[in-house]
Amino acid sequence: MEQRSKGNGRQRVIIENVTPRIDGGTFPAKRAVGESVEVTADIFADSHDIISARLLWKMDGDSGFAEMPMRLLGNDRWSAEFPILELTAHSYTVVAWIDQYRSWLEKAEKKHAAAQDVTVELTTGAQLVAEAADRAEGADRDFLREHVGLLETPQSQDLVLATARSPALLTIMDRHADRALATRYDKELRVQVDPPKAGFSTWYELFPRSAGSGGRGGSGGHGTFRDVQAWLPRIARMGFDVLYFPPIHPIGETFRKGRNNNPASEPGEPGSPWAIGNKDGGYTAINPSLGSLEDFQQLRGKARELGIDIALDMAFQCSPDHPWVREHPQWFKHRPDGTIQYAENPPKKYQDIYPLDFESEDWEKLWEALRDVFLYWCRQGVRIFRVDNPHTKPLPFWQWCIGEVKANYPETLFLSEAFTRPRIMYRLAKAGFTQSYTYFTWRNTKHELTTYMEELVRNAPRDYFRPNFWPNTPDILPEYLQYGGRPASIIRLVLAATLSSNYGIYGPVFELVEVAGRPGSEEYLDSEKYEIRQWDLQRPGTLEQFITRMNAIRREHPALQSTWNVRFLPADNEFILFYAKSDEALGETLLIVVNLDPHHTQSAWLHLPLEEYSLDPGKPFLVHDLLGEDKFIWQGERNFIELDPHVQPARIFTLRARLRSETDFDYFM
Repeated sequence: MEQRSKGNGRQRVIIENVTPRIDGGTFPAKRAVGESVEVTADIFADSHDIISARLLWKMDGDSGFAEMPMRLLGNDRWSAEFPILELTAHSYTVVAWIDQYRSWLEKAEKKHAAAQDVTVELTTGAQLVAEAADRAEGADRDFLREHVGLLETPQSQDLVLATARSPALLTIMDRHADRALATRYDKELRVQVDPPKAGFSTWYELFPRSAGSGGRGGSGGHGTFRDVQAWLPRIARMGFDVLYFPPIHPIGETFRKGRNNNPASEPGEPGSPWAIGNKDGGYTAINPSLGSLEDFQQLRGKARELGIDIALDMAFQCSPDHPWVREHPQWFKHRPDGTIQYAENPPKKYQDIYPLDFESEDWEKLWEALRDVFLYWCRQGVRIFRVDNPHTKPLPFWQWCIGEVKANYPETLFLSEAFTRPRIMYRLAKAGFTQSYTYFTWRNTKHELTTYMEELVRNAPRDYFRPNFWPNTPDILPEYLQYGGRPASIIRLVLAATLSSNYGIYGPVFELVEVAGRPGSEEYLDSEKYEIRQWDLQRPGTLEQFITRMNAIRREHPALQSTWNVRFLPADNEFILFYAKSDEALGETLLIVVNLDPHHTQSAWLHLPLEEYSLDPGKPFLVHDLLGEDKFIWQGERNFIELDPHVQPARIFTLRARLRSETDFDYFM
């Protein structure tokens, strides 16, 4: 007969379903400095004894675990939370045991309340305190020994039980509880810690070659890093803290794309920056037309002085002229006729780029070379990378590569540009990508937006998938923007900037409401991917002022600096989206109302659960619109709103439960 292990049969507490726990602990949860980790677990035991549970956590390098009590939420679910204060990985686990003292005390009090004699029970309690004293030292030991005497002193049982229940005694008994039979969760789970900008950032995408004053299409108008410096003060004033460049490397000549994605280019056309590499170099080289490495370093330094980080695009694909094609032909797939397989997504052909062959016999050297590209730019001071199409490269590569980079530069951030199937997007996030593009770009209706946000915020992805919302990109001009005019751009900006703590815009194109698309597609007409553009940033209709105000509101109100605190509230119109974001530390709540219809005025009755926001149903309260500076008096759970998209399609209200000033009082008169 097979012998089964009994383990330690005296350990009665069971610990299950510890969260966050990503794929059973295979991957770490993610947090940014300044955030916290709420750990929950199912903890229970046989019988009716009382359980004590502790959350154990530490930073890498600590000699031992810190601990804090877990609280019972109900139905055997326990919770505790620890802060992330430093940029280093953390570990955590859970330990729990039968609390003999509290179990004894509860039973003794029940017997006493039933008018039963508890003389023997009090002796048992004194014995438990004496045993705790033996485990204690110093002042705690003296305190416990004194209370042994108090529990044994002949006096009314009411007084003895009151002494046994005293907060001071309970605290010290907790500190010296008997943990000999404690159960410890069998895994130490991990937290990947990123810098604060991982949790809250505002991105502006700019093609440096369009930053100059030259005209469309000609090489004479090619912008440079020095031209970009002149943009920096305005970008900073608008409230952006990440300036993201498409690839800045030399551009291939062979099969260079022309204007509007023409397969053949005309002389002088600049080509697509994503066709990387020519005689001037590859991934660690700079397109000479943009300037030198020294120019880039000067730009990066000026940006940092203004609180802006430069983010670089890493697109691991090569033009036919890339040095690697000659130096490492084994890193590319060769067809039977001897030619190299160019990129294609049938029926589309991308003859200006060659994909890398990750199934090459020389794959290890390829992995190392790509890692070294990141490390090179890290040495130049870059700490943010947007990675182009990472889902077309092996997922194990990213887990290894990002780990290698962060081992040397732990403050590095990676943004995944993978518009693909959810499981692949999530796996890339698990593999180490700090932030991720999302389906927000195509979620337009009230139902689509609420269900998608619930998916991101309420379910498992919250612990490893950080969304970064983009209304547009150089590759994507959604139909909503193409046909919705200026109101559509404002609506999408408000949604991106308030639903997600990380968002970005494809810079001057979005500012200037450039929404002319190629018929039947999401491609821009006169796409900047294939030509140099000249921007008149002061032309009528610019969104610069509105964007500046929106970003200022984000900076001034911490409730908008988290993605996870969104709560959707009822509004009786399918075109009106109503949601709240609160910051518990400051006691502030913002109420955001958006008309999702860019063409027509929409109105709705908004339903606000007053008690949950500490509002008296019988008294009026003030809401102050941060976008328009209007103030309104509301009363009761139902309040009316009307939004004209051509005037102001959205409002962001601060909720004030009581009067704060004489100015506020005037609004109630």
